Amino acid sequence: MNHSIFNVADLMLLAPVWIIALTAVIVMLLIAVKRHHHLIATVSVIGLNLAAVTLIVHLVSTTFNPVDLMGLFVIDRFSLLYQLLILVAALACCTLSHAYIEGYQNRREELYLMMLLSVMGALLMVNSTHYASFFISLELMSVPVYGLVAYTHERENSLEAGIKYLVLSATASAMLLMGMAYIYAYTGSLSFYLGFDALLGMLKAGNPMVILGIGLILFAVAFKLSLAPFHKWTPDVYQGAPAPLATFLATVAKVATFGLLIRYVLGAGVLIPSILTILSIIAVLSIVLGNLLAVKQNNLKRLLAYSSIAHFGYVLTALVSKNYLSLDSLNVYMVTYILTTIGAFGVVTLMSSPYSEKDAEQLVTYTGLFWRRPLLTATLTVMMLSLAGIPLTAGFIGKFMLIKANVEAGHWVFAAMIIVGSGIGLYYYLRVIMTLYMTPTTESIHMDAEVNWGQKAGGIMVLLSALLVLLIGIYPDPLIQWAASSQLTAPIQVLLFQQ
Repeated sequence: MNHSIFNVADLMLLAPVWIIALTAVIVMLLIAVKRHHHLIATVSVIGLNLAAVTLIVHLVSTTFNPVDLMGLFVIDRFSLLYQLLILVAALACCTLSHAYIEGYQNRREELYLMMLLSVMGALLMVNSTHYASFFISLELMSVPVYGLVAYTHERENSLEAGIKYLVLSATASAMLLMGMAYIYAYTGSLSFYLGFDALLGMLKAGNPMVILGIGLILFAVAFKLSLAPFHKWTPDVYQGAPAPLATFLATVAKVATFGLLIRYVLGAGVLIPSILTILSIIAVLSIVLGNLLAVKQNNLKRLLAYSSIAHFGYVLTALVSKNYLSLDSLNVYMVTYILTTIGAFGVVTLMSSPYSEKDAEQLVTYTGLFWRRPLLTATLTVMMLSLAGIPLTAGFIGKFMLIKANVEAGHWVFAAMIIVGSGIGLYYYLRVIMTLYMTPTTESIHMDAEVNWGQKAGGIMVLLSALLVLLIGIYPDPLIQWAASSQLTAPIQVLLFQQ
């Protein structure tokens, strides 16, 4: 790795961040000059696409070498992969938001500005190797989300969700800062790597304050990922947030946070027995509570919220396994999770409208959807099957990789938990599918997708997600090879993977 301060070529590796920042400035100026929803949405999408193109250029380059920028960020293939996932998810959310918010009577343009600022923080998060860059990028990502969740504030649930997320997220940020303070007090360094030897020595010696500091940091990140027992906010916020912005919270925010957690856990040398025990308990609780609480849900957004708790419990087991397969499986699962979540929430968005008091979230709304919108029903069916981990879908490949990683590490209990959790999940996912094909009711026709939904950008994007979910399920080799090549660059990584 190049440890020089930086040069222009190295700084260009942050080009996606600069592009998003410039796009945000242009959007802000356009809003000040003249409000034009379609123009501002188009500029935002162009900026996200340009950032994605620069990332792809780096990813396909055979001469790319990891770079350390000022000790604050490390740019390697791992971070490039997660940045690309963030941009893909953000593009999907922008596309869904345009049609959804088109008929909104109040200001619409600020939504794209907040989304761009949040994406900029998310991109920086997955590169962070320093507690200062960690915290600043996390807050840059989180603060705009408060406004996004409460954007349709005329609806009582939306404003309530925004306030809940604001208060609880601020509490988590306070925990995070306190944990960092404990670690800095004992190691004298804010870098994940420079204070590694001192931190590892204190962890192995059982220094209670350092272990408490690591614990507080992990608890704060667990809140952001809605892992149990820090999950109570998730269903309320997902239900209250506008559908495309619930998609943003479920994809961009969570993938960025998990990417940073992977780098922190594998890079900062915190995997000692006591910390492993904490992570193991969080993983098992998330799998059990997420699946059991989803069983009785009649609200599709709340069901998907509890489902996401269980899914991040699954991936946490592979992170705890820390064997040579775990990082590959985590990368594969993140790709499958992004595609499936975009597709599932995308269908909800296409069925919803900001005019209504609520989104199309009640399961009864989807009763007999097959008889009105067969192609949309097929798309949601594919997404539910993938979330359940049924063969020939991307979700099956992801879960298979996680189980394999746990078995290779000898963690049979974790492998069994994934299988049991998937069995419980099969019940409520199939319940959604059965609802789609039942006889229509009068109430179910109250909310419906537009007749030409498949010809619009949001509909095309949802259909493309469904096709990719099926393609990965049938032919996963390219994705697995890509995931294997997207490795972390960290001093501790080789040591951990050789254990």
